[in-house]
Amino acid sequence: MPEASCPARLLSPIFKVLAEPNRLSILCALGTECRPVTDIIRATELPQTNVSFHLRILREAGLVRAERRGSFVYYCLPDPDLLGILESLQAWVGAHTPLLSPDEDVDGSTSLLDRRTRSCG
Repeated sequence: MPEASCPARLLSPIFKVLAEPNRLSILCALGTECRPVTDIIRATELPQTNVSFHLRILREAGLVRAERRGSFVYYCLPDPDLLGILESLQAWVGAHTPLLSPDEDVDGSTSLLDRRTRSCG
């Protein structure tokens, strides 16, 4: 594939940001609605400083946008298609890659079907 048409330079920075599991959890927690940081903390069970750190990185990468509403800042996906892309990627990985999740035993005690049906978050 010619380098000009290869998406590596465009996609690799985004995949680098998405490689952090906490950031993916935050994106999944947002869903299609704008949410304040307190809702994201509750949904992800991450400490406030950790959520704020990851939201900054996601915002700088263009994967979330911030909206000020009074004294609160709400975070949203910039485009609802992003959630669909993540869900499609998750479905593809589940259908084509029998990887173990961090909570599974090496013996593969969780079935492939169970891995395929887990949802974002």
